[in-house]
Amino acid sequence: MQAGSGTARTVGGNRVLAILLLAYIFNFVDRQILSILQIPIKAELGLSDGQIGLMGGLAFALLYSGLGIPVAWLADRKDRVTIISVSLGVWSAFTALCGTAQNFWQLFLCRMGVGVGEAGGVAPAYALISDYFPPEKRARALAIFSLGIPIGSALGVFFGGWLASNIDWRSAFMIVGLAGIALVPLVLLGIRDPGRGRFDSGGKAGGEAPPFATVARTVARKPSFWLLSFGAACGSIVGYGLAFWLPPFLTRSFGLALVDISWFYGSVALVGGMAGVWLGGWFGDKLGSIKPSGYPLIPAICFLLAAPVYAAGIFAPSLPVAWVMFAIGTALGLAWLGPVVAAVQHIVPPAMRATASASFLLINNLLGIGFGIYVLGFMSDRMTATHGDEALKYSMFYGLGFYLLSATLYALAARRIGRDWHRVEAA
Repeated sequence: MQAGSGTARTVGGNRVLAILLLAYIFNFVDRQILSILQIPIKAELGLSDGQIGLMGGLAFALLYSGLGIPVAWLADRKDRVTIISVSLGVWSAFTALCGTAQNFWQLFLCRMGVGVGEAGGVAPAYALISDYFPPEKRARALAIFSLGIPIGSALGVFFGGWLASNIDWRSAFMIVGLAGIALVPLVLLGIRDPGRGRFDSGGKAGGEAPPFATVARTVARKPSFWLLSFGAACGSIVGYGLAFWLPPFLTRSFGLALVDISWFYGSVALVGGMAGVWLGGWFGDKLGSIKPSGYPLIPAICFLLAAPVYAAGIFAPSLPVAWVMFAIGTALGLAWLGPVVAAVQHIVPPAMRATASASFLLINNLLGIGFGIYVLGFMSDRMTATHGDEALKYSMFYGLGFYLLSATLYALAARRIGRDWHRVEAA
């Protein structure tokens, strides 16, 4: 689709955004379904919290993060729609294969395969959205795309818990995986790559994609890139860790059954997540259009508030209080997505966006998913002798310290980002 009138661009952008959002929902359904299915999996395969943490975190994060950069390098040169479509098919197929696993290592390898596929699903989509929406609307557009996180997480928990309770956990993997494969033709046929940089410098800023070494040198010279990336990583250590371990926490601390957990946690992820992602993107466009520092200030403030709110939920005296605290904490914990992803798009030229996004995601996901999920399970195992069934509760509580570190890094990024902003001359 080539650049046309403003109305045509908006209509085309909204359609593309809707399709990409649907694909991203499946991305997180497949990614997060293990958080609810870990309960019957652990019982059947006899796994420890540490093994579950490795399978849910490191198995997925290693190849997901590592392959993201070469896939994004390709996406800065080739058709991004094809790359996203192939990636969707691969991660969905491996999700279905998870249902055939008979032991820890087979499931570990299948989760690695999910990570291989999802490596090509996000960074190319970020860059594609940035070429369908002008700068003043990008944070909101990227926030709408990021709604795939709470919606996909909620649906993964809803359907995963229901299918596991009424059929079995193997069927849950197979059904959601095959549903994702059925979505591939819609992505492939419903989106066209519009070219790079059409909203930047009069549509002449795209250019040829530079070598990876040039991108690496560009981001290496921008302190705000590193502050944004490690700020996101520290926040994601808590975000991914809590999202993965909340279902077993609800069983051990509140005695909830699998179906009850799916409704409780699914509604928390849906309500809190959607509110946080949307409001973060809205405020990002409002504050970021005034001054670039507005983008990182939003997560700095939100993470400072999220730590005590989550702590109140973890030690809540009742389920209703816990639901309210977890919903508010989820909203605060996901408000960073729109503003920070938009900021990363703005500190590099258009032809570098997919590769720069993948570099950002490498840091964020390798630490956030790989370390965050594992470390909470590891600490839970180590504290079982002293805290018993409440060990996971204290593991989650101590992990909240990473939110405070993240807020500090974002505050530092706010002081620097104006100097690192990529500016182009008017055409």
